[in-house]
Amino acid sequence: MSGNALADGAIIAKRNLIKIKRVPDLLVFSTLSPIMFILLFAYVFGSAIDVPGQSYREFLIPGIFAQTVIFGATITGAGLADDMQKGIIDRFRSLPISRSAVLVGRTGSDVMNNVLVIFIMSVTGLIVGWRIRSSVPEAIAGFLLLLAFAYAVSWIMAWVGLLVPSPEVVNNASFMIIFPLTFIANTFVPTNNFPAVLKAIANWNPVSSVTQAARNLFGNTSDKAKTPGAWSLEHPELYTLGWVVVILVVFIPLSVRQYQRAASR
Repeated sequence: MSGNALADGAIIAKRNLIKIKRVPDLLVFSTLSPIMFILLFAYVFGSAIDVPGQSYREFLIPGIFAQTVIFGATITGAGLADDMQKGIIDRFRSLPISRSAVLVGRTGSDVMNNVLVIFIMSVTGLIVGWRIRSSVPEAIAGFLLLLAFAYAVSWIMAWVGLLVPSPEVVNNASFMIIFPLTFIANTFVPTNNFPAVLKAIANWNPVSSVTQAARNLFGNTSDKAKTPGAWSLEHPELYTLGWVVVILVVFIPLSVRQYQRAASR
């Protein structure tokens, strides 16, 4: 990625962040949803869910983090679809900027949005009893890994947003895919008691690995709750980074190519 693309992308990112400032509802509702999940699972379902060897709330919060940043990545696709629908992308194409700048700026601004959402969720988690029990560098690594995975997913959403005709379609399509992915995983309960086939799917689901990696790095783990024999969950940091690299290598070129095609209609 060239220096021009990064510089131009920073300008586009600033434009997207200003849009959030002017339409605060975007931030409010993207923040209220994870807070609602934390409160519901911690206080309503938490009393009925037992995680061997540890507090359910400490088990839960990293899973909520993973679910939220992945759903937050859908803003990329919806934002691009909205810009396409309004003709703003064609205006960008008339400017002397890098062809990937719009996508770099869009995905970059959504990372900044996720940073703020994670901060608010962390405060909420601390209020309900979640604690970070590892070192400061490990905790920072946990947050960075969550953001890196979300950034990779945002490139998938960028490609989807340039394929479909409206932001509503992006939201519906992403919900149908991401919702089961985040539930057929270890985000809310351990996978040890899942049926065999479902357990295998959940254990190799990258959402499970990024969640487990966050738990490890935050110190929210228990030997009794671990799933033995699943390499993806025994080495979740490495497995998650592998997914991040593969997604970026595949979907950055696909998104840039689709951007050229979609904007030329």
